[in-house]
Amino acid sequence: MKYSKATNYALHTMVHLTMEPKGQTVSVDHLAYMQDLSPTYLSKILTKLVKAGLIESVPGAKGGYSISRRAQDISFLDVIEAVEGQSVLFNCAFDHEESECLIERVMIEAEGNMKKELAGRTIQSIVEQIEKRHGHETKKEK
Repeated sequence: MKYSKATNYALHTMVHLTMEPKGQTVSVDHLAYMQDLSPTYLSKILTKLVKAGLIESVPGAKGGYSISRRAQDISFLDVIEAVEGQSVLFNCAFDHEESECLIERVMIEAEGNMKKELAGRTIQSIVEQIEKRHGHETKKEK
């Protein structure tokens, strides 16, 4: 199982935006530069995050992107599902005489456990760890 690079960039973007002062926007060019990406490619990811209500886009010369909810209310699962969608990871390819595939049941249970873990991890928790490493105070107002 592997998440796309887009999910990697989306998670890093969310952490970066969370660390910005409240009310400040960041341009797509700056976000792309920070991750060594094409602004066009990152724009597609940002569009998905905007549609999911995780960030907002401010148009204009001084515009850019900022988080739209409190970082402690944004889970890893929120970001992953915004980028990857909500489809299941495993579907049994065989028709079984029984009513269900036992292998699929195990895989669905494991996926449920993973989603539960990701739903319990917030973007804010990562920001707090980063700030602790660098000796900064946590921005609790975000």
